[in-house]
Amino acid sequence: MTTIHPGYGQPALFVDGEWITETTQMGEVFNPATGEVLAPHPIAEPDHIERALASSLTGFKVWSAMSQEDRSAIMNKAAVEVRKRAEDGARHMTLELGKPLVESVAEMENCATILEWAAKAAGKQQDRPLDAMPGFVARTVRKDPIGPVAAFAAWNFPASLAARKMAAALAVGCSVIVKPGEETPLAFKSVIEALEAADLPRGVVNMLMGNPARISEMLISSPVIRKIAFTGSTPVGQILAEMAGKYAKPCVMELGGHAPVVVFDDADLDKTVAMSVVTKSRNAGQVCISPTRYLVQDGIYDKFLDGFSKGLAALKLGDGLEAESQMGPVQSPARIEAVDALVQDAISHGAKLVTGGKRRNRPGNFYEPTVLTDVPDHARIMQEEPFGPVAIVNRFSDFDDGVTKANNTDFALGAYAFTGSQDTANKISDALDAGMVGVNGYSVVFLDSPLGGRRSSGYGSEGGYEGLDAYRIVKFISQAEF
Repeated sequence: MTTIHPGYGQPALFVDGEWITETTQMGEVFNPATGEVLAPHPIAEPDHIERALASSLTGFKVWSAMSQEDRSAIMNKAAVEVRKRAEDGARHMTLELGKPLVESVAEMENCATILEWAAKAAGKQQDRPLDAMPGFVARTVRKDPIGPVAAFAAWNFPASLAARKMAAALAVGCSVIVKPGEETPLAFKSVIEALEAADLPRGVVNMLMGNPARISEMLISSPVIRKIAFTGSTPVGQILAEMAGKYAKPCVMELGGHAPVVVFDDADLDKTVAMSVVTKSRNAGQVCISPTRYLVQDGIYDKFLDGFSKGLAALKLGDGLEAESQMGPVQSPARIEAVDALVQDAISHGAKLVTGGKRRNRPGNFYEPTVLTDVPDHARIMQEEPFGPVAIVNRFSDFDDGVTKANNTDFALGAYAFTGSQDTANKISDALDAGMVGVNGYSVVFLDSPLGGRRSSGYGSEGGYEGLDAYRIVKFISQAEF
């Protein structure tokens, strides 16, 4: 049995109120900054999955019957408990994911605020009475909890991605089976421990990990599960959506992105460059809404490229637990191979490498922040999400040229633009084909705003009131006079 690394904890399944640390087969969690094994993790077996399903059904009956006030009280208490555990949760997150500790601390706080916001917002949405009509006592639109939910979360934001799904579902009365990434299992464990400490009824939340194909197939095919929520790659999302379609089950799919950044001549160059360096390096570029395709107008192209490239090259790469580290490693050796393959393919098709473009010669999965320019449309990276610290910087001439190039992928999750003109800001906001658009900034995810994409970036929304409605089902009630 692999020993547990000092400072890390023991990953576990959470099934019907029981923590399960050992199973017949075990996997391993690695530290991407060092390559060391952190701990073994259990792999859910079919009986664990069946128990979780039965537990979730029982939990739903109890939870959905509780008043909104009682559910909110438990969620608010859990938010307090999350903050008590935030220091340990953040450290575990940085150990298993590698990003700077300050980012992990912010993510744990985000989990607490998500619980609080969802609990409060769910109470504001009431039944909607329709206008009076002769011959009818009442006509009412009601929103009921849809039922037990299967929530699949990716590893790049191991606590908040799962918490966003779970909090919205819990707030409206659903039970949830969560499957976090096996690569990063411990950060979200602290959130479930917080719910447990807040006296969440048994069975309302279960957590599984292990064989993704087995877990997804058993959960989606089960008559217990009524809704599927997924964050991850587009190919995997398409597979899960096809499985769900077989059973006529609705989904929320938050899939890949390839966000354009349209920088006009009249943009504030210094601010745009500074924000772009910080945002591109966040989580080593492993963010679905990370800016990847920078389209810069001719008039400021050279100055932007110079400042942006130098800013990325100057970043301090290192272990996220080291205070001076500004960017951590990518998650795995396979991620380095995937990123580098796209970079080398672009260069082979005529792209110019401005900075980076190679693995850092040190232990761990460190890939240098990379800038490519003059990248032709037929290079793979123009249509495949790099999901790493790689930026494409190409030119555009006028507004129409910029819009055409920005919308020239089948991904449509996030998009950004920088301009000093309000008229241009209005026009580009309308013209960019994406689920979320940021103008003169990269903030497009808030507690009260919907998060979601279009086309190959998925469908449905998380976050905001739209995210709550994702876990509700509508019932219309018409009562006629006797």
